[in-house]
Amino acid sequence: MASTLFCRPRALRTISSSATLRRRLPLVGAFCVVTLGISNLLPTLPFSAFRTGTALSLPFAPLLRSRFGSQSAAVHSVRMEGSSSATVPSIVVYVTVPSREVGKKLAESLVREQLAACVNLVPGIESVYQWKGEVQTDSEELLIIKTRQSLFEGLTAHVKANHPYDVPEVIALPINAGSLPYLEWIKNSTRD
Repeated sequence: MASTLFCRPRALRTISSSATLRRRLPLVGAFCVVTLGISNLLPTLPFSAFRTGTALSLPFAPLLRSRFGSQSAAVHSVRMEGSSSATVPSIVVYVTVPSREVGKKLAESLVREQLAACVNLVPGIESVYQWKGEVQTDSEELLIIKTRQSLFEGLTAHVKANHPYDVPEVIALPINAGSLPYLEWIKNSTRD
């Protein structure tokens, strides 16, 4: 697969001073590497680049870290395995609902009962599923619920009791890492 190179030597001639040229060359070089496509570099990289799946494992990562390191240091995050005492194991729960009204009512009751810290209502979901031997298609809304892992059973019972479907979708995904202040907020906004 051929890559297109968007860096043209003629563009460099328009830069007037050598100081400006020195400041812009690293950015032009980074732009060239990115536009060449990381996939072209992958076969030549050590295996660690494949394991991590991040650009920080690429050979030019130290340059990026030194240039942008101060910005990333300002972000406080925590991995849940070694979680701080200020946080608790947390999850994101997906629940689909047939309408905005049902979703808003359910979301408000989950937050009011402190079973969830936050619920996002995402409109415009189209679900295709099999029900009673037939393929069905329905317009739905998705609730994205942030809560403590320990509240999953209570949250599920609440959804079942207040949901119009016979078999409501209630699935949870772990939050493996996140902003420490946000994870603390989830803990403080939900019941023990």
